[in-house]
Amino acid sequence: MAEKKYNDQTISSLKGADRVRKRPAVIFGSEGLEGCEHSFFEILSNSIDEAREGYGKEIVVTVYQDRTIEVDDHGRGVPLDFNKKENRYNWELVYCELYAGGKYNNNQDSSAYKYSLGLNGLGACATQYSSEFMDVYSFKGDTMYEIHFEKGNPVSELISSPLERKHKRTGTLTRWRPDLEVFTDTCIPKEHYLDILHKQAVVNKGLRLVLVYEEENGSLSTTDFFYENGISDYINELTENKPLTPPYYWEMSARGKDREDKDEYELKAEVSFCVSNLVNGLEYYHNSSFLEHGGSPDKAVKRAFLLELDKYLKDNGKYNKSESKISFVDIQDCLVLVINSFSTQTSYENQTKKSITNKFIEDALCDSIRTNLQIYFAENPMQAELFANQVLVNKRSRERAESTRIDLKKKLATSTDIANRVEKFVSCRSKDPDVRELYIVEGDSALTSCKLARNAEFQAIIPVRGKTLNCLKSSYDKIFKSDIIVDLLKVIGCGVEVQTKSKGKDEMSAFNLANLRWSKIIICTDADEDGFQIRTLLLTMFYRLLPTLIKEGKIFIAESPLYEITSARDEIYFAYNEAEKTEILASLEGKKYTIQRSKGLGENEPDMMSKTTMRPDTRRLIQVSPTDEEATRIIFETLLGDDIVARKQFIADNGYRYMDIADI
Repeated sequence: MAEKKYNDQTISSLKGADRVRKRPAVIFGSEGLEGCEHSFFEILSNSIDEAREGYGKEIVVTVYQDRTIEVDDHGRGVPLDFNKKENRYNWELVYCELYAGGKYNNNQDSSAYKYSLGLNGLGACATQYSSEFMDVYSFKGDTMYEIHFEKGNPVSELISSPLERKHKRTGTLTRWRPDLEVFTDTCIPKEHYLDILHKQAVVNKGLRLVLVYEEENGSLSTTDFFYENGISDYINELTENKPLTPPYYWEMSARGKDREDKDEYELKAEVSFCVSNLVNGLEYYHNSSFLEHGGSPDKAVKRAFLLELDKYLKDNGKYNKSESKISFVDIQDCLVLVINSFSTQTSYENQTKKSITNKFIEDALCDSIRTNLQIYFAENPMQAELFANQVLVNKRSRERAESTRIDLKKKLATSTDIANRVEKFVSCRSKDPDVRELYIVEGDSALTSCKLARNAEFQAIIPVRGKTLNCLKSSYDKIFKSDIIVDLLKVIGCGVEVQTKSKGKDEMSAFNLANLRWSKIIICTDADEDGFQIRTLLLTMFYRLLPTLIKEGKIFIAESPLYEITSARDEIYFAYNEAEKTEILASLEGKKYTIQRSKGLGENEPDMMSKTTMRPDTRRLIQVSPTDEEATRIIFETLLGDDIVARKQFIADNGYRYMDIADI
């Protein structure tokens, strides 16, 4: 093998467009679709910065089917002409030079931009470098300037042309197509454009943002976003105008520095929140950029709300004796809050601008929130009472759920030999969960028949005694006092999915799919009304307590034959439905036979049980799968939940479809 040399001549540097084209993730955070989406936001940001400075009240984004994007604003027009100070054309500086721009001195009164998204002089150049082509048109009243690029390089000189009186305008129109040689995916979905423009309209009140989108059939759809009152309107929208407390709004401004030896800068912000028992959410924006990961504003909110609500609860005797303090999770569960802040100096975590790290912003926002919460509690005693009570409800519900989870883990914990710990459970010899099967059978008689018919190497059996609880209508306390259900859960082995609230999201507790002991869990009941009811209640249990097993395709129903047909030669045929019965009888036409309704599982001979129910090569299994989760949820909750009116209506509308004609 040739020796690999590493010496002084090995080191090289990327130049020009290759600085982005070969390493797009360094600038855009990803070389995939997320990076491509961020490149679009860089161009949009420049237009929003102009609007924030008071230049232009509308931005139009047009997206074509060939993935070409166009952003048109009515700002001052990007400078493209000759720059005497730099002795270069501005189009070179803006679109071909990283770290060149007009937003480095935002903290000075003479700055062209005070509160801007753009800070680093990277966005326009990096997007140009990563494009298949880019055309830039700058309108300066009666003159239009244009420059054209391909693959990161200029393909034209700067062109200027006069505008007719009726076409006079100011602004910048940028048209480009992200390059598939740079990004692995450039098909930005329509939903992303809608989401970005929606968010920007929220935090730039009075600015209209328009998406013109070319659909697959060539037609153009247009969507407008406009919020006259900004985040106040948005809070009402988030709660569908049904908050527990009306939105509370205030503005603040301050000057300060992140460290004593740093420059002082300006901060201004608007804050709005309400309490809701239907939705929750925290959203932060800084200089119009959505802070997905929050940073300084998020830290301020958590600290301020926790301190002030805890103080309110103590001062008003809301805590029970020896009760633990609230956590922010309890507040967040009912809080809808939006902060829209701006500063003349910003420290973003990186170029993707999803988090800021300014210490002064964190401290100033925290102080403002604490002060305004004190005012809010004093001036709105009924709303304060409602807020505090809801937080305590959340806290106590969380603690009960956590206690339930801990108790469940203890209750469901078993040794490896569960046969001795669960009554009447019949185990199998194999220890391999990839081949083991668990049959859940109806009663002791079915247990005996299945035990004699099974393959003891890999098939285990547990009987259920009578009808199980309806788990949709029962509390967790009642469910876990049921020996039948607890025994089943112990045998299944993977715990249980108890829904609790954590950080505003549903989380599964006391559950680990890796601990599942079985490749298949098979419900095996008689083919009669009682059997169907037991089967339904077992499915309800899985739906409520172990829905992941349904999603993973682990739950099956053993299909039992309805008829046993015996020919004169003692040949036995099994019909699983009326159509099969008709087909078998047709094949026996002219011959003698007997036909009888199939007996219950407990009355069947072992040979028959083996052939029809247990042998993998001859049995029939129905796999339970959530083909339509929403439809599944509706039917379960209608037929087995607490909505009696909906259940009566369903039976009235559909009952005739399930009636046994023989009973009429």
